[in-house]
Amino acid sequence: MASPRNHKDERPQPRLYLVAPAAADIAALKLDLLAALDCGRIAAVLLRLPHDDDRALTNRVKALAPAVQNFEAALILDGHPGIVARSGADGAHLTGITAFQDATSSLKPDRIAGCGGLTTRHDAMLAAESGADYVMFGEPDESNTRPSFEAILERVSWWAEVFQIPCVAYAASAEEVAPLAQAGAEFIAVGDFIFSDPRGVAHAASEAAESLRLPEAAA
Repeated sequence: MASPRNHKDERPQPRLYLVAPAAADIAALKLDLLAALDCGRIAAVLLRLPHDDDRALTNRVKALAPAVQNFEAALILDGHPGIVARSGADGAHLTGITAFQDATSSLKPDRIAGCGGLTTRHDAMLAAESGADYVMFGEPDESNTRPSFEAILERVSWWAEVFQIPCVAYAASAEEVAPLAQAGAEFIAVGDFIFSDPRGVAHAASEAAESLRLPEAAA
């Protein structure tokens, strides 16, 4: 079984988990990432890769990894566990328990292995027992649908109450960031609404980071 949470441990302040767009222009994406990372509250960047061969994808990751890692953030690939090591990425995020279990041997123990697409409590616990470094709740599926926000909050609260392994909660809008942080998620995934904000990526990321402050820490 996954380890239960020790409630004597002081909860760390949540941080952002930035979900980058699968943009074709590497230079523009790099500038956006740097602008977001400058807010100082981003723990990891999830890099969504376009359809291409492994060589092109590896070169793409190599072009972006140092910029992310220089901010002491981890660069996580969305899938593609086979190119993690040679591209200089820090790990991979796998969707679904089967994909996760198939990839763990190529990632552990040196690289981060995260798991999302967990539709049941059983699958989430199985991911933890299989060595997941984190689980993600609330992200859209391939048809761009997700559970109700109330259901996501319930799942995050349950996980935070019971398990030690970190939880990443996916926020589809700026308004979801604070409630998910208060529900107990260690990391809040933010993506499209950050990069599409007309005020700019830096402003949106800083605003999301400010929303992470827990009430007891803000006093």
